[in-house]
Amino acid sequence: MKKVLFATTALVATAGVAAADITFSGYGRFGVQYTDDGTNDSLDVTSRLRLQIDVSAESDAGVTFGARTRFQTAEGEGDTGMNGVRFFARTNGFEVGVGNIYGALENMPGMYDIDLGLTGLGYDYTAFNSRGDAYSSSGAGNSGDNGIEVIYSVGDFKAHVSASETSDRIAAVASYNYNGWTMAAAVQDSDNDVDTEWALSVSGNFGPAMVSLAYAANGDEDDVVNGVQGGDHIVLAARFDIGAATNIEAYVADADYFAETSYGIDFNHDMGGGTSLRGGVASLGDDTTRADLGVRFNF
Repeated sequence: MKKVLFATTALVATAGVAAADITFSGYGRFGVQYTDDGTNDSLDVTSRLRLQIDVSAESDAGVTFGARTRFQTAEGEGDTGMNGVRFFARTNGFEVGVGNIYGALENMPGMYDIDLGLTGLGYDYTAFNSRGDAYSSSGAGNSGDNGIEVIYSVGDFKAHVSASETSDRIAAVASYNYNGWTMAAAVQDSDNDVDTEWALSVSGNFGPAMVSLAYAANGDEDDVVNGVQGGDHIVLAARFDIGAATNIEAYVADADYFAETSYGIDFNHDMGGGTSLRGGVASLGDDTTRADLGVRFNF
C-alpha cells in the first residue's frame, strides 16, 4: 500500500523535543454488486472509503508507543465514523496491544490469503469464520471489553496470543516460515460453544501459484448458539499471475454449517498508481450467489 507519510516533530514545552510519526493511509472503492438469494435478486451500487491513521513515538529506551484508528464510510454497510482505537507498545520483537485488538485468529496466516473481488463476496474462504476476536474497522471491536494481545516474532517464527471478555476468549497462534512455506496452528478457549476451538493452515508458492489450505474446528455441528451453527470448515485457495499486471484468485470451501459447497473466482488488474480494476463471482454456502465489479484506489 502506498502511504502518504507525515513524519513530523511534536514540540514539547520542556527541555527536550520528541519525534512523532503520523501516517495516513487507506483506500477507496466503488462499483456494483449483484446478489441472488434464490428468492430475490438485486443490483446495487457499493462503495467504501477508509482512512487509517497510525501514530507512534519512541522513548529514549527504544520502546515504541503508538495507536491506530480508522475513519470509514460505506454504502449499505451501516456504521460511519471512527472505530475503536488499538494502542500498543513495541520493543525487540515484542508487541503488546490493547483495545481494538487484531485478534490472534483474525491475524493468523492462511485465513486471508486471498481477497475475493471488490468487496470480499461473503468471505466463505476464511476458515475460522469470524469466530474469534478481530479488529473492527467500523465499530468498537474489543476496545469495550478489555481486549489485550501479545505478539512476538524472531526470525521465521511468530507467536500471537489474544484475549478479551467477549465469551471469555483466549486464543494463541504460532507460525513458522520455512523455505517459502508458512505453517500455522491455533487454539482457542471460549465460553461460546460455536467459537473456533483449533485451526491449522499451510500456504506457499507451488509452481506459478500461491496456494493455501486452512482448516478450523468451529465447535460441534450439533451446537447452535443464537442461530449460529458449529462445525468444521475447510478452505483451499489459490492466486495465479497471468501477466505483469493481472492475477486471478479462486477458492473452494466446505463446512458442516453450509447448505452447499462454496466456491468463487475473481480477477485483479493493476492500472498503476495504486489503482486497480477488480471483480469476481461466488456461490456461497447458503446457496446465495454474489458478484461484483469496480475500481479500488490505495493511498
